[in-house]
Amino acid sequence: ANSAEFDPYTTDPVINLLPEQQEVVDLGGTMRLGLYPCRVLPDTLAFKLYQEDVIYERHRHRYEFNNAYRDLLLKSGYVISGTSPDGRLVEIVEFTKHPFFLACQFHPEFQSCPSTPHPLFKGFIQTAIALSLSTSSTPTPLEVS
Repeated sequence: ANSAEFDPYTTDPVINLLPEQQEVVDLGGTMRLGLYPCRVLPDTLAFKLYQEDVIYERHRHRYEFNNAYRDLLLKSGYVISGTSPDGRLVEIVEFTKHPFFLACQFHPEFQSCPSTPHPLFKGFIQTAIALSLSTSSTPTPLEVS
């Protein structure tokens, strides 16, 4: 598995150009750039972190998750916890068998400051602290507030 951005000849482009951009030669203005809505699935780590049904995150890319791999991803134990409002674009993926595995398509660093950390960074640090303090059992994400 690879990204077509890094290896245009990969046999498994899990990250790829959207189908409507496959034949585009002049790439100017084709990037997904700026603030976009993301629908967050209830009962997920993403929802616990954001406490919102819809969030708005900043993007700067033209490559997306390739939906041809969507069923395989879901069958492998991953959860798609955030999508575009129409459900077409994958925004957030989680692996629930890990204390804190969350991957996002957007750039959370664009909305994070030392005094007001982004919810994903804050949750990651909280989970790391909880794991480092744990001696007998593995805490679930966000046990430390």
